[in-house]
Amino acid sequence: MTHLAGAEELAALREAVRAVCVKYGHDYFVASSSDGSNARTFWNELGALGALGVAVPEEFGGGGQGLEALAVVAEEMAANGLPMMLIALSPAVCATMIKDHGSAAQKQQWLPGLADGSKVMAFAITEPDAGSNSHNISTKAVYEDGEWVISGQKYYVSHVDNSDAMVVIANAEGGPDQLPPGPKAFLVPSEVEGLSKTEIQVEIISPESQFSLFFDRVRVPAHAIVGGEKGLGVLFTGLNPERILSAALLNGISRYAIDKATAYARERVVWGAPIGTHQAIAHPLARAETRLAGARLLTLVSARAADRGETGGVAAAMAKVEASETASMALDAAIQTHGGNGMAREYGLSTLSGLVRLFRIAPVSTEMMLNHIAHKALRLPRSYG
Repeated sequence: MTHLAGAEELAALREAVRAVCVKYGHDYFVASSSDGSNARTFWNELGALGALGVAVPEEFGGGGQGLEALAVVAEEMAANGLPMMLIALSPAVCATMIKDHGSAAQKQQWLPGLADGSKVMAFAITEPDAGSNSHNISTKAVYEDGEWVISGQKYYVSHVDNSDAMVVIANAEGGPDQLPPGPKAFLVPSEVEGLSKTEIQVEIISPESQFSLFFDRVRVPAHAIVGGEKGLGVLFTGLNPERILSAALLNGISRYAIDKATAYARERVVWGAPIGTHQAIAHPLARAETRLAGARLLTLVSARAADRGETGGVAAAMAKVEASETASMALDAAIQTHGGNGMAREYGLSTLSGLVRLFRIAPVSTEMMLNHIAHKALRLPRSYG
Protein backbone atom coordinates (compact mmCIF):
# COMPACT_ATOMS: atom_id res chain seq x y z
CA MET A 1 0.00 0.00 0.00
CA THR A 2 1.16 3.51 -0.82
CA HIS A 3 0.84 5.99 1.99
CA LEU A 4 1.10 9.65 1.06
CA ALA A 5 3.95 11.23 2.97
CA GLY A 6 3.13 14.34 4.96
CA ALA A 7 4.95 17.65 4.73
CA GLU A 8 7.13 16.97 7.77
CA GLU A 9 8.06 13.51 6.49
CA LEU A 10 9.04 14.90 3.09
CA ALA A 11 11.01 17.73 4.66
CA ALA A 12 12.95 15.23 6.76
CA LEU A 13 13.61 13.13 3.67
CA ARG A 14 14.87 16.17 1.77
CA GLU A 15 17.24 17.11 4.60
CA ALA A 16 18.58 13.55 4.87
CA VAL A 17 19.22 13.37 1.12
CA ARG A 18 20.87 16.79 1.16
CA ALA A 19 23.21 15.68 3.94
CA VAL A 20 24.43 12.82 1.75
CA CYS A 21 24.67 14.95 -1.40
CA VAL A 22 26.82 17.70 0.12
CA LYS A 23 29.45 15.08 0.96
CA TYR A 24 29.89 14.48 -2.78
CA GLY A 25 28.81 17.52 -4.79
CA HIS A 26 29.14 18.42 -8.44
CA ASP A 27 32.89 17.81 -8.63
CA TYR A 28 32.26 14.16 -7.75
CA PHE A 29 29.55 14.00 -10.42
CA VAL A 30 31.96 15.33 -13.05
CA ALA A 31 34.82 13.07 -11.95
CA SER A 32 32.53 10.02 -12.00
CA SER A 33 31.71 10.82 -15.61
CA SER A 34 35.23 9.94 -16.68
CA ASP A 35 36.59 7.51 -14.12
CA GLY A 36 34.18 4.64 -14.86
CA SER A 37 32.90 4.44 -11.28
CA ASN A 38 29.26 5.12 -12.28
CA ALA A 39 28.98 7.25 -9.10
CA ARG A 40 28.21 3.96 -7.40
CA THR A 41 29.58 4.99 -3.99
CA PHE A 42 27.11 7.87 -3.86
CA TRP A 43 24.29 5.66 -5.15
CA ASN A 44 24.98 3.00 -2.53
CA GLU A 45 24.90 5.57 0.25
CA LEU A 46 21.53 6.85 -0.93
CA GLY A 47 20.33 3.26 -0.97
CA ALA A 48 21.55 2.62 2.55
CA LEU A 49 19.70 5.76 3.64
CA GLY A 50 16.48 4.33 2.20
CA ALA A 51 16.10 7.19 -0.26
CA LEU A 52 16.07 5.03 -3.40
CA GLY A 53 13.30 2.80 -2.11
CA VAL A 54 10.78 5.38 -0.94
CA ALA A 55 8.35 4.37 -3.71
CA VAL A 56 8.85 0.62 -3.23
CA PRO A 57 6.26 -1.17 -1.05
CA GLU A 58 7.27 -1.67 2.57
CA GLU A 59 6.93 -5.45 2.31
CA PHE A 60 9.88 -5.41 -0.11
CA GLY A 61 12.10 -3.17 2.00
CA GLY A 62 10.91 0.19 0.69
CA GLY A 63 9.19 3.15 2.25
CA GLY A 64 5.86 2.76 0.48
CA GLN A 65 5.60 6.54 0.10
CA GLY A 66 5.15 6.82 -3.65
CA LEU A 67 6.48 8.97 -6.46
CA GLU A 68 6.05 12.28 -4.66
CA ALA A 69 8.70 11.19 -2.18
CA LEU A 70 10.97 9.80 -4.92
CA ALA A 71 10.64 13.11 -6.78
CA VAL A 72 11.86 14.90 -3.65
CA VAL A 73 14.95 12.66 -3.68
CA ALA A 74 15.61 13.33 -7.37
CA GLU A 75 15.15 17.08 -7.06
CA GLU A 76 17.46 17.30 -4.07
CA MET A 77 20.15 15.25 -5.80
CA ALA A 78 20.14 17.61 -8.77
CA ALA A 79 19.89 20.74 -6.61
CA ASN A 80 23.23 19.68 -5.14
CA GLY A 81 24.86 19.11 -8.51
CA LEU A 82 24.24 15.35 -8.79
CA PRO A 83 21.53 14.94 -11.46
CA MET A 84 21.79 11.21 -12.07
CA MET A 85 19.34 10.01 -14.73
CA LEU A 86 19.51 6.58 -13.11
CA ILE A 87 16.93 7.57 -10.50
CA ALA A 88 14.33 8.11 -13.23
CA LEU A 89 14.94 4.63 -14.60
CA SER A 90 15.93 2.01 -12.03
CA PRO A 91 13.81 2.91 -8.95
CA ALA A 92 11.10 4.68 -10.99
CA VAL A 93 10.43 3.03 -14.38
CA CYS A 94 11.67 -0.49 -13.70
CA ALA A 95 10.62 -0.79 -10.06
CA THR A 96 7.15 0.56 -10.88
CA MET A 97 6.66 -1.96 -13.70
CA ILE A 98 7.69 -4.82 -11.45
CA LYS A 99 5.70 -3.52 -8.48
CA ASP A 100 2.51 -3.15 -10.51
CA HIS A 101 2.78 -6.08 -12.92
CA GLY A 102 5.54 -8.46 -11.82
CA SER A 103 4.99 -11.95 -10.50
CA ALA A 104 5.50 -12.68 -6.82
CA ALA A 105 8.89 -14.20 -7.65
CA GLN A 106 9.95 -11.19 -9.75
CA LYS A 107 8.98 -8.78 -6.98
CA GLN A 108 10.91 -10.75 -4.40
CA GLN A 109 13.95 -11.06 -6.65
CA TRP A 110 14.23 -7.42 -7.67
CA LEU A 111 12.36 -4.94 -5.49
CA PRO A 112 14.45 -5.27 -2.29
CA GLY A 113 17.68 -4.71 -4.24
CA LEU A 114 16.25 -1.80 -6.21
CA ALA A 115 15.12 -0.28 -2.90
CA ASP A 116 18.49 -0.47 -1.17
CA GLY A 117 20.57 0.30 -4.27
CA SER A 118 22.34 -3.05 -4.36
CA LYS A 119 20.66 -3.82 -7.69
CA VAL A 120 20.35 -1.55 -10.72
CA MET A 121 18.15 -2.01 -13.77
CA ALA A 122 18.20 -0.42 -17.21
CA PHE A 123 15.29 0.18 -19.57
CA ALA A 124 15.61 -0.77 -23.24
CA ILE A 125 12.85 0.45 -25.54
CA THR A 126 14.24 2.93 -28.12
CA GLU A 127 15.34 1.60 -31.51
CA PRO A 128 17.08 3.28 -34.45
CA ASP A 129 13.83 3.19 -36.46
CA ALA A 130 11.38 3.42 -33.58
CA GLY A 131 12.06 6.33 -31.28
CA SER A 132 8.83 7.95 -30.13
CA ASN A 133 6.72 5.37 -31.95
CA SER A 134 6.87 2.50 -29.48
CA HIS A 135 4.20 0.65 -31.49
CA ASN A 136 6.71 0.25 -34.32
CA ILE A 137 9.50 -1.60 -32.53
CA SER A 138 11.09 -4.43 -34.49
CA THR A 139 12.85 -6.35 -31.69
CA LYS A 140 11.12 -9.72 -31.41
CA ALA A 141 10.82 -12.44 -28.81
CA VAL A 142 9.93 -15.91 -30.14
CA TYR A 143 8.98 -18.79 -27.86
CA GLU A 144 11.19 -21.83 -28.49
CA ASP A 145 11.74 -24.94 -26.39
CA GLY A 146 10.37 -23.41 -23.21
CA GLU A 147 12.30 -20.13 -23.49
CA TRP A 148 11.87 -16.70 -25.08
CA VAL A 149 14.48 -15.97 -27.75
CA ILE A 150 15.04 -12.25 -28.31
CA SER A 151 16.53 -10.77 -31.48
CA GLY A 152 16.87 -7.14 -32.51
CA GLN A 153 18.57 -3.87 -31.66
CA LYS A 154 18.07 -1.20 -29.02
CA TYR A 155 19.50 2.30 -29.09
CA TYR A 156 20.37 4.87 -26.45
CA VAL A 157 20.07 2.55 -23.47
CA SER A 158 21.53 4.20 -20.38
CA HIS A 159 23.93 2.67 -17.83
CA VAL A 160 23.87 -0.91 -19.14
CA ASP A 161 27.44 -1.23 -17.91
CA ASN A 162 26.19 -0.42 -14.41
CA SER A 163 23.10 -2.63 -14.36
CA ASP A 164 22.28 -6.15 -13.28
CA ALA A 165 19.42 -6.56 -15.73
CA MET A 166 17.19 -4.67 -18.14
CA VAL A 167 13.52 -4.37 -18.86
CA VAL A 168 13.49 -4.96 -22.62
CA ILE A 169 10.44 -4.17 -24.74
CA ALA A 170 10.02 -6.64 -27.59
CA ASN A 171 7.16 -7.84 -29.79
CA ALA A 172 5.96 -11.28 -28.80
CA GLU A 173 3.00 -13.61 -29.07
CA GLY A 174 2.10 -17.14 -28.10
CA GLY A 175 4.18 -18.84 -25.44
CA PRO A 176 2.76 -20.95 -22.61
CA ASP A 177 0.01 -18.39 -21.96
CA GLN A 178 -0.90 -17.90 -25.64
CA LEU A 179 -0.26 -14.17 -25.49
CA PRO A 180 -1.80 -11.90 -28.14
CA PRO A 181 0.67 -10.19 -30.50
CA GLY A 182 2.20 -6.89 -29.43
CA PRO A 183 4.96 -5.34 -27.31
CA LYS A 184 5.82 -7.15 -24.09
CA ALA A 185 8.27 -6.46 -21.27
CA PHE A 186 11.06 -8.95 -20.55
CA LEU A 187 13.62 -9.13 -17.77
CA VAL A 188 17.00 -9.73 -19.39
CA PRO A 189 20.37 -9.99 -17.59
CA SER A 190 22.87 -7.32 -18.64
CA GLU A 191 25.48 -10.05 -19.17
CA VAL A 192 24.01 -12.86 -21.23
CA GLU A 193 25.09 -14.90 -24.24
CA GLY A 194 24.11 -13.26 -27.52
CA LEU A 195 23.99 -9.70 -26.18
CA SER A 196 26.60 -7.22 -27.40
CA LYS A 197 26.98 -3.59 -26.33
CA THR A 198 28.56 -0.63 -28.12
CA GLU A 199 28.98 2.65 -26.28
CA ILE A 200 27.63 5.74 -28.02
CA GLN A 201 29.93 8.74 -27.69
CA VAL A 202 27.73 11.64 -26.63
CA GLU A 203 28.55 15.23 -25.69
CA ILE A 204 27.15 14.91 -22.20
CA ILE A 205 28.96 14.93 -18.89
CA SER A 206 27.26 12.22 -16.86
CA PRO A 207 28.27 9.07 -14.96
CA GLU A 208 25.74 7.20 -17.12
CA SER A 209 26.97 6.08 -20.52
CA GLN A 210 24.69 5.39 -23.49
CA PHE A 211 24.76 2.16 -25.48
CA SER A 212 23.56 0.45 -28.61
CA LEU A 213 22.52 -3.13 -27.87
CA PHE A 214 22.38 -6.05 -30.28
CA PHE A 215 20.34 -9.10 -29.32
CA ASP A 216 21.43 -12.16 -31.30
CA ARG A 217 19.04 -14.89 -30.17
CA VAL A 218 19.30 -14.00 -26.49
CA ARG A 219 17.50 -16.67 -24.49
CA VAL A 220 15.57 -15.94 -21.29
CA PRO A 221 13.25 -18.20 -19.26
CA ALA A 222 9.51 -18.33 -19.87
CA HIS A 223 8.96 -16.56 -16.55
CA ALA A 224 11.10 -13.57 -17.64
CA ILE A 225 8.06 -11.81 -19.11
CA VAL A 226 6.53 -9.06 -16.95
CA GLY A 227 2.78 -8.64 -16.90
CA GLY A 228 2.01 -11.21 -19.58
CA GLU A 229 -0.81 -10.19 -21.87
CA LYS A 230 -0.99 -6.66 -20.44
CA GLY A 231 1.74 -5.73 -22.91
CA LEU A 232 1.57 -2.01 -23.59
CA GLY A 233 -0.17 -1.53 -20.25
CA VAL A 234 3.05 -2.60 -18.54
CA LEU A 235 5.04 -0.16 -20.67
CA PHE A 236 2.74 2.78 -20.00
CA THR A 237 2.93 2.07 -16.26
CA GLY A 238 6.58 3.05 -16.39
CA LEU A 239 6.40 6.04 -18.72
CA ASN A 240 4.69 8.53 -16.41
CA PRO A 241 7.11 7.85 -13.52
CA GLU A 242 9.96 8.43 -15.97
CA ARG A 243 8.52 11.80 -16.99
CA ILE A 244 7.75 12.84 -13.43
CA LEU A 245 11.22 11.94 -12.16
CA SER A 246 12.84 13.61 -15.18
CA ALA A 247 10.89 16.77 -14.34
CA ALA A 248 12.04 16.55 -10.71
CA LEU A 249 15.67 16.22 -11.80
CA LEU A 250 15.30 19.21 -14.09
CA ASN A 251 13.72 21.26 -11.33
CA GLY A 252 16.71 20.43 -9.18
CA ILE A 253 19.09 21.54 -11.94
CA SER A 254 17.17 24.83 -12.18
CA ARG A 255 17.47 25.29 -8.41
CA TYR A 256 21.19 24.55 -8.57
CA ALA A 257 21.77 26.98 -11.45
CA ILE A 258 19.71 29.81 -9.98
CA ASP A 259 21.32 29.46 -6.55
CA LYS A 260 24.82 29.58 -8.01
CA ALA A 261 23.94 32.57 -10.19
CA THR A 262 22.32 34.60 -7.42
CA ALA A 263 25.22 33.95 -5.06
CA TYR A 264 27.65 35.13 -7.75
CA ALA A 265 25.48 38.15 -8.58
CA ARG A 266 25.54 39.26 -4.95
CA GLU A 267 29.30 38.89 -4.60
CA ARG A 268 30.64 39.98 -7.99
CA VAL A 269 31.24 43.74 -7.91
CA VAL A 270 31.72 45.77 -11.09
CA TRP A 271 31.85 49.60 -11.16
CA GLY A 272 31.32 49.74 -7.44
CA ALA A 273 28.13 47.67 -7.19
CA PRO A 274 27.17 43.98 -7.13
CA ILE A 275 26.12 42.91 -10.63
CA GLY A 276 22.82 41.68 -9.21
CA THR A 277 21.71 45.30 -8.86
CA HIS A 278 21.46 45.53 -12.65
CA GLN A 279 18.14 44.50 -14.17
CA ALA A 280 19.91 42.83 -17.10
CA ILE A 281 21.22 40.32 -14.56
CA ALA A 282 18.34 40.28 -12.09
CA HIS A 283 15.39 39.92 -14.44
CA PRO A 284 16.45 36.71 -16.26
CA LEU A 285 17.05 35.09 -12.88
CA ALA A 286 13.71 36.34 -11.55
CA ARG A 287 11.96 34.92 -14.62
CA ALA A 288 13.72 31.60 -14.14
CA GLU A 289 12.68 31.55 -10.48
CA THR A 290 9.06 32.22 -11.48
CA ARG A 291 9.09 29.49 -14.12
CA LEU A 292 10.65 27.08 -11.63
CA ALA A 293 7.81 27.66 -9.17
CA GLY A 294 5.32 26.65 -11.86
CA ALA A 295 7.34 23.63 -12.97
CA ARG A 296 7.58 22.37 -9.40
CA LEU A 297 3.82 22.68 -8.94
CA LEU A 298 3.16 20.72 -12.13
CA THR A 299 5.58 18.04 -10.99
CA LEU A 300 3.86 17.85 -7.62
CA VAL A 301 0.42 17.56 -9.22
CA SER A 302 1.56 14.78 -11.55
CA ALA A 303 3.34 12.85 -8.77
CA ARG A 304 0.32 13.02 -6.48
CA ALA A 305 -1.97 11.89 -9.31
CA ALA A 306 0.26 8.87 -9.87
CA ASP A 307 0.27 8.08 -6.16
CA ARG A 308 -3.54 8.17 -6.17
CA GLY A 309 -3.53 5.56 -8.91
CA GLU A 310 -4.66 7.95 -11.63
CA THR A 311 -3.25 7.93 -15.16
CA GLY A 312 -2.07 11.54 -14.93
CA GLY A 313 -0.47 11.46 -18.37
CA VAL A 314 -1.28 15.06 -19.30
CA ALA A 315 0.03 16.43 -16.01
CA ALA A 316 3.22 14.38 -16.34
CA ALA A 317 3.71 15.62 -19.90
CA MET A 318 3.15 19.23 -18.84
CA ALA A 319 5.58 18.85 -15.95
CA LYS A 320 8.27 17.41 -18.17
CA VAL A 321 7.85 20.10 -20.85
CA GLU A 322 7.87 22.99 -18.40
CA ALA A 323 10.71 21.60 -16.30
CA SER A 324 12.95 21.00 -19.33
CA GLU A 325 12.34 24.46 -20.77
CA THR A 326 12.80 26.09 -17.37
CA ALA A 327 16.08 24.27 -16.74
CA SER A 328 17.37 25.37 -20.15
CA MET A 329 16.39 28.96 -19.37
CA ALA A 330 17.79 28.89 -15.83
CA LEU A 331 21.11 27.34 -16.83
CA ASP A 332 21.55 29.83 -19.67
CA ALA A 333 20.80 32.76 -17.33
CA ALA A 334 23.24 31.38 -14.76
CA ILE A 335 26.03 31.02 -17.32
CA GLN A 336 25.36 34.52 -18.65
CA THR A 337 25.45 35.92 -15.11
CA HIS A 338 28.91 34.44 -14.65
CA GLY A 339 30.19 35.86 -17.94
CA GLY A 340 33.30 34.05 -19.10
CA ASN A 341 33.43 32.17 -15.81
CA GLY A 342 30.19 30.48 -16.79
CA MET A 343 32.14 28.46 -19.32
CA ALA A 344 34.89 27.50 -16.87
CA ARG A 345 34.50 23.95 -15.60
CA GLU A 346 35.39 24.95 -12.05
CA TYR A 347 32.16 26.96 -11.77
CA GLY A 348 30.06 23.85 -12.41
CA LEU A 349 27.53 25.25 -14.88
CA SER A 350 28.66 24.52 -18.42
CA THR A 351 29.19 20.92 -17.33
CA LEU A 352 25.39 20.54 -17.29
CA SER A 353 24.70 22.02 -20.73
CA GLY A 354 24.64 18.74 -22.63
CA LEU A 355 22.48 16.99 -20.06
CA VAL A 356 19.91 19.80 -19.93
CA ARG A 357 19.75 19.84 -23.72
CA LEU A 358 19.23 16.09 -23.78
CA PHE A 359 16.13 16.34 -21.60
CA ARG A 360 14.35 18.33 -24.32
CA ILE A 361 14.77 15.25 -26.52
CA ALA A 362 14.39 12.40 -24.05
CA PRO A 363 12.61 10.73 -22.44
CA VAL A 364 10.17 11.62 -25.22
CA SER A 365 10.77 14.89 -27.04
CA THR A 366 9.10 18.17 -26.18
CA GLU A 367 7.26 18.02 -29.50
CA MET A 368 5.71 14.63 -28.73
CA MET A 369 4.78 15.81 -25.24
CA LEU A 370 3.00 18.81 -26.78
CA ASN A 371 1.25 16.47 -29.23
CA HIS A 372 -0.04 14.46 -26.27
CA ILE A 373 -1.22 17.56 -24.43
CA ALA A 374 -2.94 18.93 -27.53
CA HIS A 375 -4.74 15.65 -28.16
CA LYS A 376 -5.69 14.73 -24.59
CA ALA A 377 -6.23 18.11 -22.95
CA LEU A 378 -7.44 20.17 -25.91
CA ARG A 379 -9.14 17.32 -27.80
CA LEU A 380 -7.39 18.29 -31.03
CA PRO A 381 -6.99 15.65 -33.75
CA ARG A 382 -3.88 13.52 -33.46
CA SER A 383 -1.06 14.44 -35.80
CA TYR A 384 0.59 11.03 -35.48
CA GLY A 385 -0.52 7.44 -35.93
